[in-house]
Amino acid sequence: MNKKYISYIFTIEPREPASEILIAQLSNAGFDSFEETEDGLIAYITEKNDEKFRMNEITVLTMPDYHFHYDRAPVPEINWNSEWEKNFMPITIANKIGVRAPFHNKQDLPYDIVISPKMSFGTGHHETTALMLELMLQVDFEDKRVLDMGAGTGILSIFAKMRGAGRVDAIDIDIWSVNNIFDNISLNNINDIDVYKGDALFLGHSKYDIIMANINRNVLIKDLVIYANYLNKGGTVLLSGFFTEDMPLIEKEADENNLVLKDYLEKNNWVALKYKK
Repeated sequence: MNKKYISYIFTIEPREPASEILIAQLSNAGFDSFEETEDGLIAYITEKNDEKFRMNEITVLTMPDYHFHYDRAPVPEINWNSEWEKNFMPITIANKIGVRAPFHNKQDLPYDIVISPKMSFGTGHHETTALMLELMLQVDFEDKRVLDMGAGTGILSIFAKMRGAGRVDAIDIDIWSVNNIFDNISLNNINDIDVYKGDALFLGHSKYDIIMANINRNVLIKDLVIYANYLNKGGTVLLSGFFTEDMPLIEKEADENNLVLKDYLEKNNWVALKYKK
């Protein structure tokens, strides 16, 4: 079944930097794609997330320096999977990782990841996924126990296995993503990835050497205490899904949970962080 989307069409005066602030706040509120226009932007959210969305949470709309107007409209149903296939181009990350669809030719690179994205998040095209993959190149995964929270397509779990990880747990709250992860595991001939539908509260008694979470700022701040509790001493946490200006909020929560920042990568105002316990 195709997901149904709602569009919010914003006109903004002046457009910058208000548009950038608005995108950041809408991303944290559940919007998952944006289209910039001459007068502002169009933001897209699933009907399911729209039911929980409250416009009064978007504080930039009340700032006196900017003027906003918006209209809300359902998006006509299209075959989103076909749209993905038409627009999904192979990419290269750090000159070492190739990410492609099944209908693309293999690239001559050390790592070849095949992804059929359907409507799940995580193809490597978004900055946060690409940054996480690049940061993973710095981490020793050999025989490590790994947790991938908000796994999306499963791309990070799959790459962890390619890097030598032992058992990997991939968890996502979306059943569509869970099914997609199974598909992508098969496409890459990967074993020893257990896939679950749920959130951080789903975790049982397992301990992990490496925890990866590419979600959004609010979820990460809320769940970081859980990740820290399930991380072995000396373990690594990789986080992304937020903007550079959100780093102090993440840093504060990490510090309170005895996680030490070791490195970070930044691209187009998105950030990925590496912590050690």
